[in-house]
Amino acid sequence: LKSVVDRSSTETKLKLLRAHPDLCHRVGKLKELTKESQEEQSRAEASNTAYSEKFGFPFILAVRNATKYTVLAALEGRVANKIEDEIVCAITQVHKIAWMRLLACVNTDDAAGFLTCHVLDTANGCPAAKMRIHLHRVSPDETAGFVGEYITNDDGRLDCGPALKGGKEFTVGVYTFTFFVADYFASTGTYCSGLPFLDEVPLRFGIDNPDEHYHVPLLVSPWSFSTY
Repeated sequence: LKSVVDRSSTETKLKLLRAHPDLCHRVGKLKELTKESQEEQSRAEASNTAYSEKFGFPFILAVRNATKYTVLAALEGRVANKIEDEIVCAITQVHKIAWMRLLACVNTDDAAGFLTCHVLDTANGCPAAKMRIHLHRVSPDETAGFVGEYITNDDGRLDCGPALKGGKEFTVGVYTFTFFVADYFASTGTYCSGLPFLDEVPLRFGIDNPDEHYHVPLLVSPWSFSTY
């Protein structure tokens, strides 16, 4: 389905975009959400009008997991696009919407995806062994909560293997890994301030495809961390 749309002519793509429901009604709901912010409402309305007049099709965004700030930022940013670039951007959003709707109709209990992580101690130049890690599912609300506790092995990876591996537990949603870095550096004798600059490091991420491998690395010292 996606390839058919991508291979179609520009005029066919424009017909598809013009037939899409207008996100304007969702932007209008901002009036209920931000009654105090007249400026925010005016920005949204002005940008939506400018977008429609410039491109000739409604603003499209996969908004299921988007906040009002995401909608406004995307609207204000994309209105500056060239028409050919915005067609590509809008079609991409259509694909995302179709993907989310199809996924909601499919039983993913036998999903083949899995979740891994790897922690490297950049202060000592080695894997972070024996670091405690918690995993929480943030959304969807009906399955949110604590998932599990893990300890890294000598290679800085989870000793038990993937934190999540297929089946009913590996579901689409938002997750948070919490790394207990202050405890780890205390165990290694690495110098830290009396009140640790970094105590618990949370990394929030989304799982969109239950058949994919998701990997969350952490590079950390007592004073900084990064992921990629």
